[in-house]
Amino acid sequence: MVSDRQELFKKTILKHLYFSKELSCTDLTQLTGKSLPHTTKALNELVKEGLVMESGYAISTGGRRPQMYSVRQDYMYILSVAMDQFMTSICILDMGNKLIGEEHVLELNLSAHPDGISILGQELKQVIEQSGIPRDKFAGIGIGMPGFVDVTKGVNYSFFDTSVNSINEYLELVTGVPVIIDNDSSLIALAEWKLGEARSRQHALVVNIGWGIGLGMVLNGSLFRGENGFAGEFSHIPLFTNNKICSCGKMGCLETETSLSVIAEKAMAGIRDGRTTVMKNLSMENRIATYHQIMDAAIKGDKYAVELLSEAGYHIGRGIAILIHLFNPKLVILSGRGTKAGKLWLAPVQHALNEHCIPKIAENVEIKISSLGYAAERLGAAALVMENIDRSQHK
Repeated sequence: MVSDRQELFKKTILKHLYFSKELSCTDLTQLTGKSLPHTTKALNELVKEGLVMESGYAISTGGRRPQMYSVRQDYMYILSVAMDQFMTSICILDMGNKLIGEEHVLELNLSAHPDGISILGQELKQVIEQSGIPRDKFAGIGIGMPGFVDVTKGVNYSFFDTSVNSINEYLELVTGVPVIIDNDSSLIALAEWKLGEARSRQHALVVNIGWGIGLGMVLNGSLFRGENGFAGEFSHIPLFTNNKICSCGKMGCLETETSLSVIAEKAMAGIRDGRTTVMKNLSMENRIATYHQIMDAAIKGDKYAVELLSEAGYHIGRGIAILIHLFNPKLVILSGRGTKAGKLWLAPVQHALNEHCIPKIAENVEIKISSLGYAAERLGAAALVMENIDRSQHK
């Protein structure tokens, strides 16, 4: 029993080193709440096992310079899976979040493939086998996916008709590696909180601009998921009387005027109506290429492309204004696939805040574009594995 507790404590140390990159024994003592001798013993064991290495000395603050420690980047690997409604990205990452090999992209329309989990399982199995990395060298498989994801039960209520009770259990049987799943927007928020713009923040809202408009919330220094993990369905705030049916079945949701799919549809309609633009041959059948073309055109200053993003950004800002009144955040981060357009989102979002927020509440709110960009969900899926690695049920 003591040995089991010691092994879990060593995993806790590895987790902190993964997120912080480099720490001293004193740092780890403060983070874990354990005694200095206990932490020193565990660190020495990890160094002896070759999982942790001494990485030099900290900058002197007047006394003896403390020895710093870091995780060996090749001691374990993570299979990171970033899913959206149409594409699934599968990557192997080391402990430094460096990509090992190539990104595997699977075209998987979740709405059209209720058997998507079995398709994903076979793909994951193949990626593991082709990598040549032994299964016991994988810390786990982290999966971010859209929809109503019950993290505790391992169920996605929006997608996947599967005969098994738990996605986690099914994929673990197929791959032989521990699996943990979560909502994509929650994982993007986790990535921003642990590795990005919200690092060390107690409060931050992370808006995921994608085929829908998701939300992840860092509240009081932890990721807030709600009662069943369904918190953050930002897409479905009813903001419009446009009689447009949303993917959720309701009408007038934020998503119906702001998602990347809607932007693409509007772009195609405008081109048919004769709008002047460099964009051409847009198609919902080739959704990814269409998305890239719209973003690239906007970045290069195409007037119509900028207009489309500005209109969507203004409406996203209207939604954010509601969030600011509810949560009083210091920081709102725009993240996800859509932030390829970068700072083009900032002006229309701020315009909406100026019009719809009580000035006193909004005066200190920072709106930032993610520095992680498209990689946010991939990093969030990896962070999910490491965040849970010291739990007794996570082998």
